[in-house]
Amino acid sequence: MIHFKSINDFTDFWGLPKPEHPMFYAIRPTKEEVEIGHESVNLKPMKSDFYSISLKKFSSGSVHYGRTKYDCETGVLLFFAPDQIIEMVDAHFEHGGFTLMFNKDFFIGQPLGQKFHEYPFFEYATNEALHVSPNEEKVLLNIFNNIEAEYYNNIDEFSKGLIVNHTETLLRYADRYYKRQFINREILNKGLYHEFKNLLVKYFEENNLLEVGPPSLDWLADELSVSRRYLSDSIKVETNKTAKDQINLFLIEEAKSLLLAPNTSIAETAYKLGFEYPEYFSRLFKKKTGMSPSQFIKEHTQ
Repeated sequence: MIHFKSINDFTDFWGLPKPEHPMFYAIRPTKEEVEIGHESVNLKPMKSDFYSISLKKFSSGSVHYGRTKYDCETGVLLFFAPDQIIEMVDAHFEHGGFTLMFNKDFFIGQPLGQKFHEYPFFEYATNEALHVSPNEEKVLLNIFNNIEAEYYNNIDEFSKGLIVNHTETLLRYADRYYKRQFINREILNKGLYHEFKNLLVKYFEENNLLEVGPPSLDWLADELSVSRRYLSDSIKVETNKTAKDQINLFLIEEAKSLLLAPNTSIAETAYKLGFEYPEYFSRLFKKKTGMSPSQFIKEHTQ
């Protein structure tokens, strides 16, 4: 596997122009620069110690990011985080687009350095890429033009601050477009939520709650072939509740049936649902229903 420890390592490997700054790189590749050789990419997956944002126009091939595969389309914005494994298979790009690479340390002392957690798409898998419209693509390219102008012109005391500001503007537009994509892909999101609920039912029916405990969000995301963050964000948009909330609500609905079964105690119900401590189960049940398990039993067995 190829491991790029610095942006300079990356540019040296691919024969690209040297970065103007060791922790920030802006490039608008020519067709010759971005057409990747088949053998080296197919045999050697890559990862890096820095972030990357790329607006790509694919003509053929596919991208593998982590454990997911993305079949290439034109006009997508891709976000890569450090330590994620990236592999491009027979990838060819059309002329156009851009790439930004940066170390998070570049933003130390800048407000953006404290706000990276507000932009979750670096944790999305590649098959959850942002599909941009032609007008959105123009907006993103205009922002990149501003970054590029500051990056390659004579550096002065204002340059870094302006580059950081333009980068944050790019991230904010990406966040806006992702919200639009969640809404426009409502049918796909509903399908994902439906699969999520079916997976919870199957998990319960196979007695995994009793044997393993409640399912983790990481496990559910892996089973659904999406990233943890994308699953959570998608379900939040669809239901106005987080994936964790939905898991807890599922447990409460199952608890209601179990509590009303003959000769079943509250402790036994908690145990069947994977709770190690009945007290925690009782607190969660009351928080979600407004009544304790014993009150629920009394109200429904009179």
